[in-house]
Amino acid sequence: MISVIIPAYNEEKALPATLRALFTQHGDFETIVVDGGGCDRTVGVARSFPAVQVITASKGRALQMNAGAKLATGEWLLFLHADTVLPPGAIQRLIDMESDAAVRAGGFMHQFSGDDWRLKAISFLDNFRCIRSRIIYGDQALFVRRVLFEQLGGFPNQPILEDVAFCERLIKVTIPLLLSPPVVTDARKFLKMGVWRSFLRVLLIILHVEFRLPILPRAFFQDIR
Repeated sequence: MISVIIPAYNEEKALPATLRALFTQHGDFETIVVDGGGCDRTVGVARSFPAVQVITASKGRALQMNAGAKLATGEWLLFLHADTVLPPGAIQRLIDMESDAAVRAGGFMHQFSGDDWRLKAISFLDNFRCIRSRIIYGDQALFVRRVLFEQLGGFPNQPILEDVAFCERLIKVTIPLLLSPPVVTDARKFLKMGVWRSFLRVLLIILHVEFRLPILPRAFFQDIR
């Protein structure tokens, strides 16, 4: 079985589409939405889907995803952002890989919704980076076997780049598999922030990870809803 863990904070706009798409998937899976204590209707939206288990945790993706993982019962843990949609057949592909001991973790190629060429360029750059480094970002629907996740201690309790820090440990013990077709992330946050500013943000994160530049300031990761 697959455990889909969705950290959410003030995601009432994007979460409905993510859950609707998720429940068109075939196969045996459970869904755990972990609310970070926002002030909108995220919890109500999640509870409107009867098959969703809703819990709360302190705000922070690492804390929220670790809280969801503790309740998960599946062989695979699939960490899905609240504004990201899985491609058709994704759940069944993971189920089919359960018996393949050589596959221990992975993620999906990535694209943004819409037709903005600048966002396509950002996705191209990000996918190229991921193919080269095998460092899977959170919006790529990271999946990992539950036993391995627990052995690695889960996501480190840090406010930013917890996905990068976890994958840096992950690639020391396995080579994550990259799947396509890609997941699709709602472009609204990037458009609201400004595409060029978003592009610069992604580029600086990549440079930070690749060349060990000083940690980026927390304000650099401000919430956009």
